[in-house]
Formats: sequence, C-alpha cells, structure tokens
Amino acid sequence: MSRRDFEASGLNRLTAAELSHLNAWLGARPMIAGSNGNASSEPVFYPESGDRKTIAAHIVGEFQGWRGKTRVTLDNGQVWEQAQSGSAGDVRMSDPSVRIKPMTLGSWLMYVAGCGCDVRVKRIE
Repeated sequence: MSRRDFEASGLNRLTAAELSHLNAWLGARPMIAGSNGNASSEPVFYPESGDRKTIAAHIVGEFQGWRGKTRVTLDNGQVWEQAQSGSAGDVRMSDPSVRIKPMTLGSWLMYVAGCGCDVRVKRIE
C-alpha cells in the first residue's frame, strides 16, 4: 500500500498498538482472490455478520487441551481449528461442552467447560 493510500484510508490515525494488531491480523490470512468478494480461499460460513451468534455444543470424543493447531469436531457436525499458536489447558475430558463466541474482526473464541482456558478458533467445516 502506498503512503497516499495509507493516509486516504485513515490508517495513519491508528495508534502504534492498533496498527500492530491490524498487521498481525492481516498477516495471518492469505490474500488470494476468492468467490463472493472473499479475499481468502477459505470457505465463508457466515457471510453476513448477523449470522454470527454464540454456538453451544459438545466436542465429540476426548479433549486434551490446545496444542497449536488442535482440531475439534462438535456434535453439531462443525469442525473448528485453533487459530492462535501456543498451548493451553492440561486436561483430559470426554465430550466436554463448549461455547463459541463471535469476536471482533470476524474472529471466534472457544470456551471449553472444565478446561479453564479459551482460545481463538476458526471454522474449517
């Protein structure tokens, strides 16, 4: 982006912390032209922001915490993957309940009951 475009878009009014967060967010997404105006090649599960509601479900099978790219399948058929690095929760649970809450800028946060941890996730199926 040119300096002129940067200023015309108003990005020059962001604080250093806000700009850093935006850069990290953009850097975590592939910028490949897709269908429906979607810049990502990933499927669009919630094209309208009004479709983003808290999801309550259960993980199918055993959950052992988050280990970087952990994938979980829910009893509603959805598959979610950890979207942030690192590990959290040193647990071993069968079929725990989860709550997935929509967050800002299109992200999601999953809470696993009994884990004492929450992590940003992305839906992959």
